[in-house]
Amino acid sequence: MTSCSYLVQRGEKGSVMENNMLSRREKVKLRQRKEMLAAALNLFAEKGYHNVSMHEIAAKAEFAIGTMYKFFSNKEELYKALILEQSDRFQEALSIAIEFPGDEIAKLRQYVKAKGEVFRDNAATIRLYFAETRGASFNILAGLDQDIRCRREVFLHRIADLFASGIVAGRFQKIADPYILAVCLDSLCNAFLFLWLETPEKYPYPENPDVILNLLFKGLINPESLKQR
Repeated sequence: MTSCSYLVQRGEKGSVMENNMLSRREKVKLRQRKEMLAAALNLFAEKGYHNVSMHEIAAKAEFAIGTMYKFFSNKEELYKALILEQSDRFQEALSIAIEFPGDEIAKLRQYVKAKGEVFRDNAATIRLYFAETRGASFNILAGLDQDIRCRREVFLHRIADLFASGIVAGRFQKIADPYILAVCLDSLCNAFLFLWLETPEKYPYPENPDVILNLLFKGLINPESLKQR
């Protein structure tokens, strides 16, 4: 079974239940790990991945360096854990959104809103990821990209399922394969998010999800213009 297949079958459920089953000792270790990752994120965001050492992270988190190495064998492993755990939190938030009560249109509206919210709330991690997966560092952290792509692929299929059920219900016209529609919507959201990331004052992410959805739902061509051709 591939990792992507595993993620499809596993979904994004069970994390809360698993945390509740942890012993007190395990919960302490989990808290310590989170504190280390938070300290690493602050330093990476401030200085960049390559300009931060494990000793600096340990000092920031107020742990002995030996304790740090019990959790992460090196800085690359720590960085990958940081990004992948953030990715899992993104997936969880978006999964809650598409389970919103209502029809497929209501679920897609919630998805567009939730994507903007989670992106804005975690801008530091996102800036870090895109800064450190370009140029020389791309080869160092190349393995991470496959994991991120895999997670995105799993979620695209969940969005595609919404389009497919909407087509069956007669809410959507089948203008393209449901998976292609999912890619289009995801790409539209990402385009708005990157605009916001670069120039938030000029291009804020829309509060109204229909600003994005209508680009897909309503189309660009005026029907009257077709009659004149």
